[in-house]
Amino acid sequence: MKKQLLLAVVLLAAFISAGAQKPDTAWLMVHYKFTHVRDTTNRDHPLTENMVLLIGKSASVYRSYDGLVTYQQFKKAYAEAVAASPDGNPRINRTGRGSPIQYYQYPAAQKLLTKDVVMVNEYLIEGPMPAIDWTISGDTATFGGLHCQKATGHFRGRDYIVWFCPDLPVHTGPWKLNGLPGVIVDAHDTKNEVVFAFDGVEKTTPSLKIQSIADKDEKDIPPIARDLNDDPNLIVPPARLVKATQQEFDKLHETMMKDPAAFAQALNAANSHSDGPKMDHIVAGPKHAGGPVLNNPIELPEK
Repeated sequence: MKKQLLLAVVLLAAFISAGAQKPDTAWLMVHYKFTHVRDTTNRDHPLTENMVLLIGKSASVYRSYDGLVTYQQFKKAYAEAVAASPDGNPRINRTGRGSPIQYYQYPAAQKLLTKDVVMVNEYLIEGPMPAIDWTISGDTATFGGLHCQKATGHFRGRDYIVWFCPDLPVHTGPWKLNGLPGVIVDAHDTKNEVVFAFDGVEKTTPSLKIQSIADKDEKDIPPIARDLNDDPNLIVPPARLVKATQQEFDKLHETMMKDPAAFAQALNAANSHSDGPKMDHIVAGPKHAGGPVLNNPIELPEK
């Protein structure tokens, strides 16, 4: 069993993405208050997160705004620590915040790329853009100065009501929602269990460079800082992602959930042959012990 687990991790780790799409640059950000009732027996405590849709001329990425803020805060802290460090190699910890999952939509190519994570390994899953049969109504509303139209549609077991802006003619939206003649700026299912509530819109701002690492090769930069000069406005998945099909990723995730400790050992063994991230420790225990109850996933089986 352990040999099979190690082989699966090593095989997937051998395929590194070099960037499947030509980069686009975001010029606009639409903010959302995302809410998901994961446990229908505890509706008063849903998952909530600040999310953002970065929109370019022909592509978009939906990701955690909390994660973007944390990224910028650490970039500033790292630059200050470098300046204060005698050897230019500061001792500083980096903690994550916000969901690591990102959704890259390419409407013209009808392609959806998903960045997802199992423990410390990050994966790139490529698939088609989901097809949603929308019905556009004559109802209109304004969100943050954006003139919008209403549409309804059924997707992955839920009925959605959405508002899209024809003045922003990119056929995209939050999460996997897409296919309308304008950006979807507000959406919710009819039970209000999954909500992407409009929370503002703004133009993007240029990303600052850290001069101390700007001209260095990646191998000369400490692993903790290797992505700090990535441009968050660039709509392209990170270069070092393990390519996987949805079926491969789901199998890995299922294997990890069955025995997290054994999976972590196999992951460390596979990553020891490269400069991949390592797990310092993992607390083994009963399945899902202390974890959130998930009896109401976003994507429901069709009846």
